[in-house]
Amino acid sequence: MVLLSAQRFVREVVFWGLLTLGGFKNLHGSFGRCERGWNPGLEVPLAQPKLQPVPRESKEAKAIRAKKIIAGLQKTYPDAHCELNHHNPLELLIATILSAQCTDKRVNLVTETLLKKYRSPADYAEASQEELETAIKTTGFFRNKARSIITCCQAIMEKHAGKVPRSMEELIQLGGVGRKTANVVLGNAFGINQGVVVDTHVARLSQRLGLTQETDPAKIEQELMKLVPQAQWTMLSHWLIWHGRRRCYARKPDCQSCEIKQLCPRIGVTEPLPGPKPTIAA
Repeated sequence: MVLLSAQRFVREVVFWGLLTLGGFKNLHGSFGRCERGWNPGLEVPLAQPKLQPVPRESKEAKAIRAKKIIAGLQKTYPDAHCELNHHNPLELLIATILSAQCTDKRVNLVTETLLKKYRSPADYAEASQEELETAIKTTGFFRNKARSIITCCQAIMEKHAGKVPRSMEELIQLGGVGRKTANVVLGNAFGINQGVVVDTHVARLSQRLGLTQETDPAKIEQELMKLVPQAQWTMLSHWLIWHGRRRCYARKPDCQSCEIKQLCPRIGVTEPLPGPKPTIAA
């Protein structure tokens, strides 16, 4: 009896100790995977490091701060624009497809030659996949990108009379075109503010600035659309991207020289910033 009680005591201590560390998806039967992290080589759940807490802020205060952030970025980057070189909607569509997991600089080097050889949707639709792959190889994932470009332009020829469509619904039906690519084309080629382009920079800065706690691009976009007037949706992406490339770097942001540092809670940044704390209203 004493032995059984001791064993039960040990089991309960272990159970509640592990539950405190991570928690289980399934509290019954064998150990379940920890919701906050799991090492498949171990039989115990692993808790991930705690993230820096976001300062409490009302929706109204956040909207006011977002407005000030936009004003600061607009003043800092009055010439912000899409840095993918293009002269028409088709060129921007092709460049945006190529930009997946690739820098704008590399894409511009590739399209400098590519756009001289392929000038219309028909040219891409009838292109040899092997030749197109060779032409875009340095952008990475070249096989998938070549296939997407060809099927995309085939659809443009067959369903849209050889013209890049001007609506979100039609664009996302094309090969290799998701919501982000469609937003780039609509906002920059047609001047239509249908949504906010959420790339790596936009997602990272939105979180660091405390504008969202979301990590999914679709959810980040929805939160930004609620904070920012529709007329500024396209430019918001450019301002955040330019700031991310020129000041708010991923690893070592230049917070000391940042033009909007008094509006930024610096979520995830551990290095202390000299001077007064950012203005975050309750």
